[in-house]
Amino acid sequence: MSKHEHTTQSMDLHLLWKVIKLAFPFKFLLITTIMYSLALAILGPLRPELIQRLIDENILNNGSNTQLLVILIIVTLMTESILRYFFIFSSNKLGQSVVKNLRTAVFKQVLSLNLRYFDKTPIGTTTTRTVNDIETINSIFTQGFIQLLADILTLLVIVVWMFLKSWQLAFISLAALPFMILSTYIFKESVKKAFQKVRTQVSLLNAFLQEHISGMRLVQIFGAENQEFQKFEAINKKHKDANVEAIWAYSIFFPVVEILLAVAIGLMVWLGAGLLIKNKLTTSYGTPADVGLIVQFILLIGLLFRPIRFMAERFNTMQMGLVAARRVFQLLNRKDYIPNQGKQKIENLTGEIEFKNLNFAYNSRDYVLNDISFHLPAGKTLAIVGHTGSGKSSIINLISRLYDWQEGDILLDGIPIKEYDLNFYRKQISTVLQDVFLFSGSILDNIRLLDQGISDEEIKHAAKLIGANEFIEKLPNQYNYQVMERGATLSLGQRQLISFVRALVFRPKILILDEATSSVDSETEFIVQKAINKLVQNRTSIIIAHRLATISKADYVMMLEGGKIADYGQRETLLSQSGPFKKFYNSYSKENE
Repeated sequence: MSKHEHTTQSMDLHLLWKVIKLAFPFKFLLITTIMYSLALAILGPLRPELIQRLIDENILNNGSNTQLLVILIIVTLMTESILRYFFIFSSNKLGQSVVKNLRTAVFKQVLSLNLRYFDKTPIGTTTTRTVNDIETINSIFTQGFIQLLADILTLLVIVVWMFLKSWQLAFISLAALPFMILSTYIFKESVKKAFQKVRTQVSLLNAFLQEHISGMRLVQIFGAENQEFQKFEAINKKHKDANVEAIWAYSIFFPVVEILLAVAIGLMVWLGAGLLIKNKLTTSYGTPADVGLIVQFILLIGLLFRPIRFMAERFNTMQMGLVAARRVFQLLNRKDYIPNQGKQKIENLTGEIEFKNLNFAYNSRDYVLNDISFHLPAGKTLAIVGHTGSGKSSIINLISRLYDWQEGDILLDGIPIKEYDLNFYRKQISTVLQDVFLFSGSILDNIRLLDQGISDEEIKHAAKLIGANEFIEKLPNQYNYQVMERGATLSLGQRQLISFVRALVFRPKILILDEATSSVDSETEFIVQKAINKLVQNRTSIIIAHRLATISKADYVMMLEGGKIADYGQRETLLSQSGPFKKFYNSYSKENE
């Protein structure tokens, strides 16, 4: 074995132990399942033994206890069936219990990751980790590790029982075993590679579907159905080929097993019967043996080969589960989340914001913000202007602590924001984005985001202040109107107004508006501007300005160029000077004219 293979094997064993430890919170269920497997293994040789006695003592020698032995065989069979039922039920219940806890842990981790992860990772990939991969880990408990343990126990009991009954027949029975082990190993290795390809292709398929179903409107608008269908066909073909590769290995392995089983039984009949005819067949205790012993060994060979045949499948089920587990643990072990090391929870914050010599890059190399320093007094409104890519959205992302920066600092009320408890700090900020996202559910749930501390009355009062109450009350079921995914059944302006109500009911100290009026018509813009005026009253506000009407309401204006502050100050002061902002303002006014 090469050094690389040895390392991989050690890593797999370490990974398997990590997966098994997931079952430790359910110790009673785990121990019970193992006890069932042990009981089944011990019961394995009992039926062949009873059948041997039935043949030797009753059929061949006219014994008187035939009915008793038949009843015992039936009772043994029923006991095995009942134990197997409880074994399968408990192993599956254990797997589902582990899956429930693991899926909760994965989703909690996903919620804590910063936006860098989501910038680089397709949604479908994360969905695969949270759903498909975790369900595959479940198979380690239902069809893998515990079943494999039961098979190994069964093998040990059968082999020991064989040698206790007759060492001669035991060696004959095991003659084909080395070939069985070799074919099992070859099968295991080939299917392992195939399963790794299958999991990769499943992830790619999910990512493609998630992205293209979400962007179906764009696909149809540009008539790109044929091109996208061809892409899907290529990905789907790779997925099929990976599965066919695994099926091919199965189609070779199982006939080989049946041939080896037939060879083992043939050797038993040929050699065992030969010894019996020559009166050379004895038990391990030296007593003469009869036909019943050969019959018992034929049955034992079936019991011996059955778990070996399934062990290869168990190994590959475990391997596929471990491939999935490795990906899930990689997600759980990611450290690219915003660390919550702050302790400050200061009530009655004023909302004073200050940037000090801040430098920021998304990839730690190409800086998008360079030496940003400014001060925004509490309760004032700052409009940020600049061309696309100048760094406007990056500033509001940093204020919201969605990313960490490389150099400099951001202060809230004179205290670095990293010293605040992260959850407390984010609750002081409400953000209204240009692209409003609404979840499937009622308008009430979309506004309160399942925060039961916000009452229906508060929501309705905020909606009246914003001007959203009028259109909401015209909807079927009004505030209980069920919004479809991403708010598809509402207009852009209606979604925007709901997001304003959502921002208001959380009573933020800081309000961030990211070009909230850039995509609405003039009539809707008038309503939205009125809503903005209500929102910014008596709170610190930062607005990424897209239209001059927004700038006219701001106390301060900051103009960005290439990630640097080109101009900053009170709006009237900047307009009275011949600086970069005045030129930007004049050129924008001409464009509007």
